[in-house]
Amino acid sequence: MTTAAARRDRRISPVFLGIVAVMAVSGWAVWADVGYPYGLAAFLFVTAAWVVSLCLHEYAHARTALHSGDISVGSKGYLTLNPFAYTHALLSIVLPVLFLIMGGIGLPGGAVFIERGRIRGRWKHSLISAAGPLTNVLFALVCTAPFWLHALDGVPMEFRYALAFLALLQVTAALLNFLPVPGLDGYGVIEPWLSYGIRRQVEPFAPFGLLAVFGVLWIPEVNEAFFGVIHGLLQSLGVGESDTYCGLDTYRFWQSWDTASPFCAS
Repeated sequence: MTTAAARRDRRISPVFLGIVAVMAVSGWAVWADVGYPYGLAAFLFVTAAWVVSLCLHEYAHARTALHSGDISVGSKGYLTLNPFAYTHALLSIVLPVLFLIMGGIGLPGGAVFIERGRIRGRWKHSLISAAGPLTNVLFALVCTAPFWLHALDGVPMEFRYALAFLALLQVTAALLNFLPVPGLDGYGVIEPWLSYGIRRQVEPFAPFGLLAVFGVLWIPEVNEAFFGVIHGLLQSLGVGESDTYCGLDTYRFWQSWDTASPFCAS
C-alpha cells in the first residue's frame, strides 16, 4: 500500500465529522437551553453521541486489527470512522439507534469483518475483540466524570440528565458485549483459547447469540437483575438512578412534547 493510499484510507470521513457536529451543536443547545421544546436538543445530542460511540467502537476493532497484522481494514474503509463503510451497517448503526429510540437500551453493534487468518497469536485475537467494548467503557468514564469528580456545580440539569442516560447506554453496551455469548465480543475474547472442536460446535449459533440474550432479558427476574447490576455500576460512578430515569424521560421528548415531568424539571 502506498503512503498516499494509506493516508486516504485513514482520512476521517465527512459523514463522521457531520455526526460530531450535530453532537456538538445539540450539546451546546442542551447546555444553553436555547428554546427548543423540552428534550428535543437532548434527543439529538444523545442520539448523535451514541452513533459517535458506535463508530469509535468499530474503529477500535479495526485499528487493533491493523496493528495486529490485518492491513486489509484500511482498504475496507474501517479506519475512516464512516458508519456506512461497515460490513453490517444495519447491525452496527441502524438497529442500535432503533433500539435506543424504542427501548432506551444500548444495543451492541455488529463487528467489522476482520481477516483473522492474517493475525498470529491468541492474545492479539482476544485484544481485537475486547477493543470495542473497552471503548464503551472509556466513553462511560468520560460521561460520568462530572459525577465522580463532583464537578456538577453549574451544570444545567437537562445536560446532567443527558450525560447520565448516555452513560447508561455505554455501560449497557459494554456489559452486553462482554458476555461470553457466540456472536458477541465477549465470546470473541475467549474463542482463541477454546479447542477447535468446541469452536466448530458453537459456530452455527453465533448469528443468534444477540437474539438469545435479548430473549433472556425479557424474563422479568433476569431483566431486574441485569439492570440492578447496571445501576449498581453507575452508582459507584456517582450517577443516581433518578438521573438515568430523568435522562430517559427527557430523551423521549415526544411523550410530553412541551411539558417536562415534574420530577425531572430542569
